[in-house]
Amino acid sequence: MLCLSWWCHVLPIGHDDGMARVIVVGGGAAGLVAAWRAASLGHAVTLLEANGRLGVKLRISGGGKCNITHDGPPKALLAAFAREQARFLRPALHAFDNDAVLDLLHREGVATYTRENGRVFPLDRPGSAMAVVAAFEARVRRVGVDVRTGVRVLGLLGRAPRLAGVRLEMGELEADQVILATGGASYPETGTRGEALGWLQALGVPARPWFPALAPIPLEAPRPAWEGVALRDGELRLSAGREGRRLAAFAGDLVFTKVGISGPAALELSQAVERARRSGEAWLAYASTRETPEVVDAALLAEARTNPRLRAASWLQRHLPERLVDPLLDAARVGMDLCLKDLTREGRRALVGFATALPLGAPRPVPLARGEVAAGGVDLAAVDSGTMLVRGWENLRVCGELLDLDGPVGGYNLQAAFSTGYAAGSLA
Repeated sequence: MLCLSWWCHVLPIGHDDGMARVIVVGGGAAGLVAAWRAASLGHAVTLLEANGRLGVKLRISGGGKCNITHDGPPKALLAAFAREQARFLRPALHAFDNDAVLDLLHREGVATYTRENGRVFPLDRPGSAMAVVAAFEARVRRVGVDVRTGVRVLGLLGRAPRLAGVRLEMGELEADQVILATGGASYPETGTRGEALGWLQALGVPARPWFPALAPIPLEAPRPAWEGVALRDGELRLSAGREGRRLAAFAGDLVFTKVGISGPAALELSQAVERARRSGEAWLAYASTRETPEVVDAALLAEARTNPRLRAASWLQRHLPERLVDPLLDAARVGMDLCLKDLTREGRRALVGFATALPLGAPRPVPLARGEVAAGGVDLAAVDSGTMLVRGWENLRVCGELLDLDGPVGGYNLQAAFSTGYAAGSLA
């Protein structure tokens, strides 16, 4: 096996000959914490990152603001995940929880604040996400991690129960312990191409294919003229066809894009939407959670009696953003200047329908590459939840988004990455 010169360095003072040579593949949230933790325990750690700098996806998370974690006790954070995922994550989260993450950042000079919805961010200032990355990088370098950027790993060397090392573009690199923190398959431009899942599957490690999650949803009939318009105080509803049974719903804001919809409601429902689309018909609508169609219809009839000359357009603007009103009236064949007293029964029903459950139509395929996270990954049953050691292996650990973990928007997924990275790096 080729021994690369940059690995065969003089051992740092304080290490003895019995230390483990550890390779961490991936310099994102999980990899940074895993490398720091392992080196702080006295191991010789080399961190390999394919990009030219560390934490590329962290730098763009939350629109560059970086939703670090979510406030609350571990029990509350775990409740946001599916039951199986919460059960798996529990040991790691208790070992390195949100308070521990924030304490680390605060010690590195990164001030944070908590929003009313429990989401925790660095103080809103230019470069706030980069400050988070810089804090973790400072910790990593301070404990002597050998950081190598621009180094792409092409595969793993060895067979169960023990890896010999990793294969690189320029040769092979030996290791006593290998920690994979390569991320999922979303935002491939940040280096998360998902190829590590193929390496593991080739070694017989069970895994679920990557699947889009927390992604914007394209629509068959997009409304590019509505780009940037937000809908609030409602829920996005998924049905099996236009008149089909309700499949799922999520309450939250929605924002129109050139090709479809985004915002918290769309992101949260995207995985269910794509599954429904692949298995049959899927239909979307954004519904009011404040008033029922019956209540709104009664109010419209009462308004028509007391204020008959009120324009239908003015009435609809009470319920929907102004930019949507004219196109919706046109779709309902209601004149722009038509008064309430002149509305037909069909016109009235159309307005009530728009006001209470705005139809969005059928979705197009949800893009895996645009998700904030990717569902799928290494089967949790194949991994020891306390150590992140792959079952049947003596020195192969996985952490972060490479695991089949996908929580909701709100800092949960980054916290899972930090916690599982810490567990993976806690080598005996």
